[in-house]
Amino acid sequence: MTQQPQGQKGKTGRAPEEMPTSFGFTRVAEGSKQALVDDVFHKVAERYDLMNDLMSGGFHRVWKDAMVSFLAPPKSNASGWRLLDVAGGTGDIATRVVRRSGETVEAVVCDINESMLGVGRDRAEKAGLADHITFTQGNAEDLPFPDASFDAYTIAFGIRNVPDIPKALREARRVLKRGGRFLCLEFSEVDVPLLDKVYDTFSFQAIPTMGRMVTGDGDPYKYLVESIRNFPSQERFAEMIRQAGFERVTYRNYSGGISALHSGWKY
Repeated sequence: MTQQPQGQKGKTGRAPEEMPTSFGFTRVAEGSKQALVDDVFHKVAERYDLMNDLMSGGFHRVWKDAMVSFLAPPKSNASGWRLLDVAGGTGDIATRVVRRSGETVEAVVCDINESMLGVGRDRAEKAGLADHITFTQGNAEDLPFPDASFDAYTIAFGIRNVPDIPKALREARRVLKRGGRFLCLEFSEVDVPLLDKVYDTFSFQAIPTMGRMVTGDGDPYKYLVESIRNFPSQERFAEMIRQAGFERVTYRNYSGGISALHSGWKY
């Protein structure tokens, strides 16, 4: 492994072709990133919501609600309407969508990490939603579903952890029906002067320390902070979505660009 020189914080988003060998600020061998990411999420699965609370100051809950509102799942005559939520092992987005629909739609959660899926299954059972949400282990780069299987595809705070993002975007389009919607919520590039500096200081100094205090291990949080800085900017990621074949691609910033919601359609 090789470490990126210190001080390269802030707007450091890597080119898409570099992402498969970028584990945070560390360069890793081709093909080894996925196992390293899996280990991070095995460690944080039981405290996933806490992780997002630490990294977003609790705002991730507001952003997720906004994402579901933007999706606007049908509340009636929804027979056969299906959502695929990728990298959503705990069922956070799927639960919101099913409840917003009045429990009339079907949601499938697909995650590569079995620890995350285990948390999600338990939560769905406790919430009385086990009949509406299915949990499947699978890789975003090679989804275990037929073509044109879903009406909507969502992924929240997960795509930056996928080694081959362009491949995952193509898979998203493949499994969507014609007229299907792609929505991706992800930490992004802050575009407000001074806020970017405050956010950098908070991210690199406070988050790993809080993670260590709460969980006993700050390394997963260090990686997650670095992975945000490596992720392409809003405009660059929007172009990647277009290159995957989506149309009417747009994005909207939340909280000054701390996160961004990207949308695209399959026609």
